[in-house]
Amino acid sequence: MSSHKPVEIIKDVVEAATAKVTDAGTSDIPGAPGSGTPGVEEPTTPHDPLPPKSEQDAPETVTPTGAETGAPKIAKGQQGAYLTTAQGARLRDTDHSLKAGPRGPILLQDHHFREKITHFDHERIPERVVHARGTGAHGVFTAYGTAEAVTRAGLFKKGKETQVFVRFSTVLGSRGSADTVRDTRGFATKFYTDEGTFDLVGNNIPVFFIQDAIKFPDIIHAGKPHPDREIPQAQSAHDTFWDFVSLHTEAQHHTIWNMSDRGIPRSYRTMEGFGVHTFRLVNAAGETTLVKFHWKPKLGVHSLTWEEAQLLSGVDPDFHRRDLYDAIEAGAFPEWELGIQVFPDTPEETFAGIDLLDPTKVVPEELAAVQPIGKLVLNRTPTNFFAETEQVAFHLGNLPPGIDVTNDPLLQGRLFSYVDTQLTRLAGPNFSQIPINRPHAAVNDMLRDGFHQQAVHAGVAPYRPNSLDGGNPFPAGDAENAFVDVPVTVAEAPKVRANPASFDDHYSQVRLFWLSMTPVEREHIIRAYTFELGKCYEQAIKERQLQSLANIDPVLCREVATGLGLPAPKPTVPLADVTPSPALSQLGRTWPADGRTIGVVVDPAGDLAGIGEVREAILAAGMVPLLIAPHGGMVGGMPVQRTFATARSVEYDAILLGGAPVPAPDALPARDDKAGATAAVTVDPRVLLLVEEGWRHAKAIGAWGAGVTVLEQAGVAGTPGVVSADSGAAAFAAVQPLLGAHRVWERFPASVA
Repeated sequence: MSSHKPVEIIKDVVEAATAKVTDAGTSDIPGAPGSGTPGVEEPTTPHDPLPPKSEQDAPETVTPTGAETGAPKIAKGQQGAYLTTAQGARLRDTDHSLKAGPRGPILLQDHHFREKITHFDHERIPERVVHARGTGAHGVFTAYGTAEAVTRAGLFKKGKETQVFVRFSTVLGSRGSADTVRDTRGFATKFYTDEGTFDLVGNNIPVFFIQDAIKFPDIIHAGKPHPDREIPQAQSAHDTFWDFVSLHTEAQHHTIWNMSDRGIPRSYRTMEGFGVHTFRLVNAAGETTLVKFHWKPKLGVHSLTWEEAQLLSGVDPDFHRRDLYDAIEAGAFPEWELGIQVFPDTPEETFAGIDLLDPTKVVPEELAAVQPIGKLVLNRTPTNFFAETEQVAFHLGNLPPGIDVTNDPLLQGRLFSYVDTQLTRLAGPNFSQIPINRPHAAVNDMLRDGFHQQAVHAGVAPYRPNSLDGGNPFPAGDAENAFVDVPVTVAEAPKVRANPASFDDHYSQVRLFWLSMTPVEREHIIRAYTFELGKCYEQAIKERQLQSLANIDPVLCREVATGLGLPAPKPTVPLADVTPSPALSQLGRTWPADGRTIGVVVDPAGDLAGIGEVREAILAAGMVPLLIAPHGGMVGGMPVQRTFATARSVEYDAILLGGAPVPAPDALPARDDKAGATAAVTVDPRVLLLVEEGWRHAKAIGAWGAGVTVLEQAGVAGTPGVVSADSGAAAFAAVQPLLGAHRVWERFPASVA
């Protein structure tokens, strides 16, 4: 990882990009597709493959059994300057099949055609049943040492650095769905510890829909597209989903999280992660503790507005993965702190009356603080998406010594399901030998053969005990830090299909979440329920879900019922008396603005010197300026990143106006629909649309000079979070502190308390 600060790296990247402007007027800002700079003509001089881009990385070059090879990581990539077959024979032509004459049929002997087409026909592997749409990045986890008292796991020793790979994902959509749909997000982390791989496989929501894994197929079948039409894709706004959650009231807690702003995160960088389950830690003395894992983003928790999420699904369906990769490329490395809530390991396995084995419950942070135990920094992107992000295989049973599972019935089922899934997806039992899955610890497992066996095992006795291989491998003891299955006493009980009585409370924590939200967040939850239930066809399903809302809160039920045109039912259970948890709200605090994207509207005939000053000030603040102009290329010696035709407000965290550009030559409704968005003629209508959208989405907006007239024409001048100044630097200085709160919600007073 570079020793430079992220701010310095961002500035270096952008300044280098300016120096590398090509004749076409483009620049190497974050998002460049390759490490080379292409010319107009097709290259004809043979040379070795270009190296990966500087921010890209690949799995370590260890053997299938965990030994370091010393080979560079690029050794796994393609080699040599010339096209070859899979066996290394050089080819002179890959554009024409071998035929019986130029107009004749293709010959069966064309080995290159058969190899090329056969491999192409089998390029795709089965996508994940859930979490199919995902993206990943490499990084490093550094331990603070604060967990050493509760776990013997070596990765938590003070100063210990562990390589990681993280995969973020949506749950319901297929691989081709959009990033910004309303959905739960996966947050899966693979720690390559020297004591064995540790997979922490969680979500951005701390609870789950169901309490027992036997219902996994039911909730996923309900959430997925309907089996007759294969629609709707990547959303929960349909009958089968609401049919299930209204009949299984244990799902109401997860559902309200999903209907909140947590269901549409602004980026992976501003998303919390949760281990969901309760785990058992074991320290060096053999003492046990129960814990829940939390990932806290450095930039705070931040979400999209619903309109932004919908726009982005069409304008940029890859928005979240693009944001992650661009941030890493620019040096604004995403960071999270890993923390734990710690509970005594009592026979009841409860805390403050909350059953710790119930995956539909949280423990409020006001009752058990999240204690930071380490920092995660993502600093490299994959070299090859398929080889790494698509083939990475997680499993909750991948645990190092010092971490163990509990009897959470959802966790217990996941321990079976993940391995079973990989056997089909990755075509056999040797998926742990794929480079991205290889452990960074010595492997001597006595497992042999099977599809895609990549190790070349020696010896003749893969069994225990043996004498022919000298007794190898030998069992490890405490002195060798062997894994310990904690000898927890299992209470004598009849064999039943049942849950404990403590699992029966399905509403108190849903009410806790609702009452912990600010009025703005409550408005968004009401809107989400109203929209989703409004998309359902069956009236009975709407009425049934309204009954659940009545059992949560009468205001929530009444407002949603009004939007649906239905009467609000009375509660059928007593409303729980709960104490709100401010930690559940995303609002009320300020956060660093590192890596935020600022859109700067440029008028080629305006204050270009001021634009240059603003650009430098944004870079110095550790943010990314994107210049938006009537055309591409250069303006005032500065590279243009977006044009009025390509820019939408959803891409920016704030907007600065350095002029009032007149309509550009392409501001024609026949050429650009956005050009017909307003009747104004003195300013390019797409600039007015940019401002109006940003204002609706509660973003900070600043202007100076002629740019102030744009605020007036858009009708937003003088409203909260819209600032006018005498210079570009002053406008940015006024906007900058507003970014710490993510948005200017006071612009839109809430109608509910």
